[in-house]
Amino acid sequence: MPPTTGVWVRRTPEPGGGVAMRAAWYERPGPAHQVLIVGTMPVPWPAPGEVRVKIAVSGVHRRDAVKRHGRRGPGMTFPRVIPHDDGAGVIDAVGRGVDARRLGQRVWIYLAQSYRPFGTAAEYAVVPAVQAVPLPAGVPFDQAAGMGVPGIIAHRAVFEDGPVDGRLVLVTGALCTVGRAAVTMARRGGAVVIATVHGPSRLEAALAAGAHYAVDVSRGGAAARIGAIAPYGVDRVVEGAFGADLAADPEIVAHGGTIAVHSSDRADPAVPYRRLADKNITVHFLGHDDFPDEANRQATADLTAALRDGDLWYPVAARFPLERIAEAHAAAENGSPAGHIVLELDPAGARPDPA
Repeated sequence: MPPTTGVWVRRTPEPGGGVAMRAAWYERPGPAHQVLIVGTMPVPWPAPGEVRVKIAVSGVHRRDAVKRHGRRGPGMTFPRVIPHDDGAGVIDAVGRGVDARRLGQRVWIYLAQSYRPFGTAAEYAVVPAVQAVPLPAGVPFDQAAGMGVPGIIAHRAVFEDGPVDGRLVLVTGALCTVGRAAVTMARRGGAVVIATVHGPSRLEAALAAGAHYAVDVSRGGAAARIGAIAPYGVDRVVEGAFGADLAADPEIVAHGGTIAVHSSDRADPAVPYRRLADKNITVHFLGHDDFPDEANRQATADLTAALRDGDLWYPVAARFPLERIAEAHAAAENGSPAGHIVLELDPAGARPDPA
């Protein structure tokens, strides 16, 4: 359930912070260049059970732009919103009940602006302690900063129906941010992974990302080529283009298989009920804000391990300073299959990888 109180903010100096911070926010929905404001506001202080993170890098996703436009959910529920759910940095203050040994800990953040007004597009962000996940030495901030939204969705899509060891898992759009994480999670879970990409030039990249097989769907006959790899059908599909793929999915999914939908190119596609029902195919529609707590905990543990081991790696498609946040949002809205889009709040600390 959404919290009934907001973030505690003190307007006087607190240990580890100052009276003001740079931040970006909006006070009405609309286009990025019209509504995003960059300025200063009071540094927040963590409430009981929360931590404050000095943000080095903030991740920017298309979801952030959708929320800013007010196209999803109840619209703006707070008079001022600092956008972005994802980020990474260092804990510099803790609230009552949080182990003080977490001070100075490198972390990555997820769901910072879910049911809360203030996200990571600021020099400091306050989140519940569980949503600041310890980041191993050796993992740059810019890798972890944009992982929360796509990574947790990918993990849920792969594992919602249980283990995948020995299963055939198809990941559509394998080089998008969700797709890369899904390929990694499925492979680490013991699955045989089939990836789809758009264009022959991306086949090698999908294999390098961890897929066992890669199929180019930009030309005809993709279902037949997937069928040649999986003659009895795939057990699970991580689906990022539900509308476009509905005609083929019932053909390539095994009896009793599942389709986990995290995105659709059409808002209201016609569902081929009979073809899905005849094969007892289950379809899961995945949001992000309301996964069970245990699912989020398992996802963050598995994603962090994948980063630590070097199995999950995102190219950084574009870097922007906070003052150019409107450009970053525009880039996210246009889509970036090449990798992460990030804001660097602390350029000196964003890219170096402290041991």
